[in-house]
Amino acid sequence: MNEELQKLINNLIQIEHVSTTLYLAMSAYLGKLNYTGMAHWLRLQSEEERTHMLKLIDYGVDKDGTVQINNIPAQPSNLGTPLETFQKALEHERFVTNAYRQAFNYVNQIDPQATVIIQDFLREQIDEEAQTLTIVNRLKIAQNNSSALLLLDQELGQRKNTTTTPVG
Repeated sequence: MNEELQKLINNLIQIEHVSTTLYLAMSAYLGKLNYTGMAHWLRLQSEEERTHMLKLIDYGVDKDGTVQINNIPAQPSNLGTPLETFQKALEHERFVTNAYRQAFNYVNQIDPQATVIIQDFLREQIDEEAQTLTIVNRLKIAQNNSSALLLLDQELGQRKNTTTTPVG
């Protein structure tokens, strides 16, 4: 693995590492506010991001690269309303999509194998953004209506874990 590709993969690992802890922090915050369904949804999102990180680590190892896992900044403990929390999640998903888009543009020119894995993540980002945008829009509809918020919270609590942790 060339040095530039190595940096790129380690950067994506770092982004997924931050993602998993960000969603875990969001989950804990909304759980504290008794939005247990939203907390559950975000906990599963954190697990999904961890799975992404592990896939990238496995790719780096399989390609005889040097995986570097750096410290991450502390995550916020006060994220505002559920709407504000999910707006931050949407903003983060858009950041992640942009990082994968830039990575794809680079690897598409130098490494067809890396292109495949990056393209898979890019494809998944379509769904990640769409789900988060739907939640943001529904929270906007609910506004401060406690019944609507609790109904949405209940719905989000029904999310099932669809990821499996890859074995290295």
